[in-house]
Amino acid sequence: MTRLVFFGLGSAAVSIGAVLFALGTSVPAQAENPKVPPAALVEKPSGHREVAILAGGCFWGVEGVYEHVNGVLDATSGYAGSGKGGATYASVSSGKTGKAEAVRIVFDPAMVSYAELLRIYFSVVADPTQVNRQGPDVGTQYRTAIFPQSASQARMARAYIAQLSRARVFPRPIATKVEATGRFVPAEAYHQDFMRKNPAHPYIVVHDRPKVAALKRAFPGSWRG
Repeated sequence: MTRLVFFGLGSAAVSIGAVLFALGTSVPAQAENPKVPPAALVEKPSGHREVAILAGGCFWGVEGVYEHVNGVLDATSGYAGSGKGGATYASVSSGKTGKAEAVRIVFDPAMVSYAELLRIYFSVVADPTQVNRQGPDVGTQYRTAIFPQSASQARMARAYIAQLSRARVFPRPIATKVEATGRFVPAEAYHQDFMRKNPAHPYIVVHDRPKVAALKRAFPGSWRG
């Protein structure tokens, strides 16, 4: 199952979750996990600005959450992964390119650390135990993945996954992988800032607004309205 494409709602892609919502069949939203601890390994940042790239299912919600994190300077929806093939919504949605929907996050490490971005990711953004899916969206393009932009980020990401696994924070094994980015390609214009522009969209209401609300509850010190 992949997201179906309809038109007439801002010419944007509508997921199957939105169709189910419209038919009166709800799909549970991702809830926050308050048991996720801070990362034990936190390395010194390399500069005044850093970039993180994270895949956590549909990029609308991932982007929408991080746009509310204090210290995030920019969040861009796009496609990441070292697979072959074109990086367009149509090609990536086929599940044959090896790429994933991802978000490129530019942040100020003096305000929010990479380790804290990862904690938010595992707490409220994605369910890291689901394999090649998030909620109603199914396929390798919706996998959870971390794309480090430096050796330091790679060490912190691997150490954090190992820490959470040892602590058995989640009821099932963590499926999230640390992967090579390949070339990050920004998504089409209609995907950018989708949650902010379409707050009443059925998919956003069911799946993504609860994540933003969970961020505000779980990370009040990082919240930016």
